[in-house]
Amino acid sequence: MQRTEQRRDKLRKLIHKSGAQAMLVTNETNVTYLTGFTGDSSFLLLTKSNEVLLTDARYTTQLEEECPGLTLEVRGPGTKTLALAEKVVKKAKLNKIAIEADSTSLSMYEALSNQLAKVELIQTSGLVEQLREIKDKEEVNAIRHAVRLAEKAFAVVRSSLRPDQTEREIAHHLEQQIRLFGGDCCSFNPIVAVGPWAALPHATPGDRRIQEDDFVLIDWGAKERLYLSDLTRVLVTGKISPKLQRIYEVVLKAQRSAIEKIAPGVPMKDVDAAARKVIAGAGHDKHFGHGLGHGIGLEIHEQPRMASTEKRTLKAGMVVTVEPGIYLPGWGGVRIEDDILVTRSGHEVLSCVPKELANCVVD
Repeated sequence: MQRTEQRRDKLRKLIHKSGAQAMLVTNETNVTYLTGFTGDSSFLLLTKSNEVLLTDARYTTQLEEECPGLTLEVRGPGTKTLALAEKVVKKAKLNKIAIEADSTSLSMYEALSNQLAKVELIQTSGLVEQLREIKDKEEVNAIRHAVRLAEKAFAVVRSSLRPDQTEREIAHHLEQQIRLFGGDCCSFNPIVAVGPWAALPHATPGDRRIQEDDFVLIDWGAKERLYLSDLTRVLVTGKISPKLQRIYEVVLKAQRSAIEKIAPGVPMKDVDAAARKVIAGAGHDKHFGHGLGHGIGLEIHEQPRMASTEKRTLKAGMVVTVEPGIYLPGWGGVRIEDDILVTRSGHEVLSCVPKELANCVVD
C-alpha cells in the first residue's frame, strides 16, 4: 500500500470519530500530504471508501504523474471550486462532512454553508496535522537531505564572508548556494542579524555590514523534496568579549540540557523547562521570551510545539527544533538551533554544524 493511501486510511478513522461521513480537505499542504500532488488550488474529498481530488485542467498531466489512479473532478473555465465541491458532495449523497476549521476563512465557511445548504458542516481541528507529526522513513530521509543542503550552503557562505558584506547580501548568498546544491529554495527568508540586531528573534536582513560588530546571528534552512530544515548559528567575526562568551555558554548549556531530555514519553513542557532552568539560573529568564522549538516537515512551523504549556508527550518519529536564546536589547542576542529526531530509544541530532564557541570564530 502506498504511503498516501495509508495516510488517508488513518484519516478516515479520525473522520469517523468526529461523527462525519467524509472530510473536505482544503489546506493545500494537507492535500499534498494525503495525495502526493504538489499543485495548488485543489481540494480533496475523502469518504469512507473513496477519495476525489477537485482540481482544474492545468494539472491533469501533473496529476497523472504524481498520483495515478486518484479519482479526479476537473472544473472547466468559469466553474468555481466550491460549485464543483457541491456537485461532488451531492453525487456522493453526503449530508454530514468535516471541514478544516483551522485553515478555513470565515468567507469560505459562509460560502460553503450557502453552497451546501442541506449538508451539515462539522468543524474539526488538526486532524491531518496530528498525522503529520509522526514522520515515516522517507520523510525523515527528506528532512536529512534538507539539513545537509543547509549545512553545505552555510559552509560556503561562512568561508566567503567579507567585512563589507551586508546582512542582505549574506541572506541572498545562502539562497543561491542552496539552489546551486540542488535545493528548491530556502525554507523561509533567512535571518541575518549583526550585533544589536540579533536581539530581535525575527530580525529582517538589512544594510548593516559584518564589520559593524563582533558577531552575527544566522537563522536559515533549505527546502528539498518538499521537506524543510531549520538551523541557527552565531558566528564571531571580531573578538570574543567576556559578555559574549558568558551568554553563549549559557545558551549552549541550555540547548544541550534540553536535547538530553528528548525521548518518547517525555512531556514537551519538561524539555522546554530543562532549557529555561539553565537560562533562568543565569539570571536571564526574562530574556528568553519564546517557546523552545517546534515541529518541522512540509511546513517550517508545524505541530508539535515545544513550549512550557504543552503537556503532551514526545513520540518516536517526531522531528523538532531545539532553539533556546537570550536577547538583550542594545547589545544583541544568541540563539543556537538544531533539528532533532525523536527515536524509539531517545533522540538523534540531525544537524552537525559545529557550535562550540571556539569553532564559531571566522578568520
